[in-house]
Amino acid sequence: MFKRKNKRKPAATYREVFTKGDWATKLSFVVMGASQLKHKQWAKGLAFLLIEVGFFVWLIHTGISELSLFTSLGPIKAKKVVFDNAQGIYITKLPSNSVVILLFGVLALIILAALIGLYIFNLRSTRNLYVADRDHETIETNKQELKSLFDTRLHATLMTIPIILIVAFTVLPTMYMISMAFTNYNREHAIAFSWTGFQAFGQVLSGDLAGTFFPVLGWTLLWAVMATATTFFFGVLLAMLIESKGIKLKGFWRTLFIIVYAVPQFVSLLLMAQFLDLQGPLNNLLLSWGWIDHAINFIGASANPWVARATVIVVNMWIGIPVSMLVSTAIIQNLPQDQIEAARMDGAGPLQVFRHITFPQILFVMAPSLIQQFIGNINNFNVIYLLTGGYPMNNNYNGAGDTDLLVTWLYNLTFGQLQRYNASAVLGILIFIISAVFSLLAYRRTNAFKEG
Repeated sequence: MFKRKNKRKPAATYREVFTKGDWATKLSFVVMGASQLKHKQWAKGLAFLLIEVGFFVWLIHTGISELSLFTSLGPIKAKKVVFDNAQGIYITKLPSNSVVILLFGVLALIILAALIGLYIFNLRSTRNLYVADRDHETIETNKQELKSLFDTRLHATLMTIPIILIVAFTVLPTMYMISMAFTNYNREHAIAFSWTGFQAFGQVLSGDLAGTFFPVLGWTLLWAVMATATTFFFGVLLAMLIESKGIKLKGFWRTLFIIVYAVPQFVSLLLMAQFLDLQGPLNNLLLSWGWIDHAINFIGASANPWVARATVIVVNMWIGIPVSMLVSTAIIQNLPQDQIEAARMDGAGPLQVFRHITFPQILFVMAPSLIQQFIGNINNFNVIYLLTGGYPMNNNYNGAGDTDLLVTWLYNLTFGQLQRYNASAVLGILIFIISAVFSLLAYRRTNAFKEG
């Protein structure tokens, strides 16, 4: 009979580690790195200890002050003159700089969260050492620990710097922006402001900005759908046309369309804005040919809203079709020709082959890319800002024009005359929620996800 192998004892609870561990193990619950230093894991133990010491030095010198100011965003909300009894003179007290207080408060919260995470990692390491001692297992030496950082734990070593950069340049600004949405930070409170809860959300969703938010949201979604669908559909048709039998110089035609994509987008958009101007070449050509009696205002301040919207969609096609053509060409060149030939032998025409074989397979491969393009079009700042600047203006809107998307309206609220920074932060949060929800719902319904 085979002997049953001895099962390893379950990992200890933290209560067991503290009650049954030695002095260094107990001390590790207060002084990080004590257990590691006792087991001669000098690098890890000193790293834990120095980080903890540095944290408490920071906390005593500035951390407590930053966290306390974060709750009120500064005690002085307006400039005031007070009498100093000690000096016998009047002193002007300037308002607190809430912008800086908010930034350093968010940074303090991130540092606090990082220390908590490191403390948990310290406890886990202490528990592993306790279990190894309890079960008489070999404990890695300091040299083995350092060697593992470039071997079994190389991924953690390589991710250290990227994580720090992500926290500094992504997490911190994002948390700062989210925090700003819960304040009254605007033109009237540009230096000192206060926490106001969800008041800014109410202004956007049901207050004075709601009459702008919902129409702009509707146009943003319509634009995203049309911009994505038109570039995809016509890109596929262009790719199929170039790949058709009998078409010569296929490489030349592909290169010709790629040149449009190779030119920087802002250059193409600025040139198109000049081309479509009321006094631009297009209107002059149409007038000289006698096709129109008066110049058409495509994208000006007094243009028809739907003419301007149709114009930006057409211009976006000029920029976006070459990309879809390239991807579609690669897919078409790798389609199973035997399946297409079999369908033709069964009497299927070109439209039936396209509908039942070519298009479904292109859509299957490009579905995740289309979702990405849709989200990109929701946030497509360049096309609107460089081509129309949001024109034509709408008197019923608050700081937006008929062609403005949510992202360009956000820009107007921030850098325009309104300077409603809290409302801009709310818009940023809402744009993220819309993009994230659509991405998750759409991607989970693609065949690429289901069959992946």
